[in-house]
Amino acid sequence: MKETGQLIYCVEDDKNIRELVVYAMKSGGYQAEGYADAEEFFAGLEIAKPSLVLLDIMLPGTDGLSLLSKLRNKKDTRDIPVILLTAKGSEYDKVQGLDAGADDYIAKPFGVMELLSRVRAVLRRSTPESGSQELRVGPLLLSAEQRRVLLENEELTLTFKEFELLQHLMRNENLVLSRDKLLETIWGYDFEGETRTVDVHIRSLRQKLGDFADLIDTVRGVGYRIRSRA
Repeated sequence: MKETGQLIYCVEDDKNIRELVVYAMKSGGYQAEGYADAEEFFAGLEIAKPSLVLLDIMLPGTDGLSLLSKLRNKKDTRDIPVILLTAKGSEYDKVQGLDAGADDYIAKPFGVMELLSRVRAVLRRSTPESGSQELRVGPLLLSAEQRRVLLENEELTLTFKEFELLQHLMRNENLVLSRDKLLETIWGYDFEGETRTVDVHIRSLRQKLGDFADLIDTVRGVGYRIRSRA
C-alpha cells in the first residue's frame, strides 16, 4: 500500500502489542515508530514530529496521562492528535482521558481494522476545515491556518480540542448546537451518550475567555452557541 507520508508514533511498553500496532500502521500506509516509554518517545520527538500518537496509559515511569499533559502544555506539541490505548475500560477512565485532551480512546483488546479506522477518523478531524481560514466573533479572532486565537489582540493558549470546539462554534455563530452534535462533530463518536466532556471543555474555554466568557451561551436543555455581545 502506498505510504501517506503521515508519521504515527506508538508509545506502548508491551513489546508484542507495540510491534503489532507499528506493523498495522505500516500496513495501512503510514510511517510508524514504536517507543517503550516516555523517555524514548520524547527522544523521538526531537527527531520528527508525528501526525498522531497512539499512547498507552499504563506506562513505566511517566504514565500515559502525565505524558499527554506534557504534550498539551507545550506549544510545539499541543496540537498533535492523541488516541489512548489502554486495558482500562471503565467510564471514569474514558472520561478522564478525554478531559485530559485525548482525541479518542480505544480499549484493549482491539481489532486492527478498528484501530486503523479510528486513526483515519482522527487524522481527518485534525485537518483544518474548508472555507474561511479566519473567523471573528466580537473581540475573538481565530486563524485556522495558523491555529491561533486572539482575544483583544492577546493570544490564548488552547488545547487541541478547545481550539476545535471554539472553531466549530465560531463557524456556526448564533446557531445553537446540541451537546450530542458537538460530541459527534468534535470527538467523532457518540461515547454512549456521555456529554460531560463537552461541558468540561466549554467551562475551560469560558475560563480562558475571562471577562468575555458570556460570548458562549448555554441554551438550557439544548446546548451551546457563540454570539457577539449586543
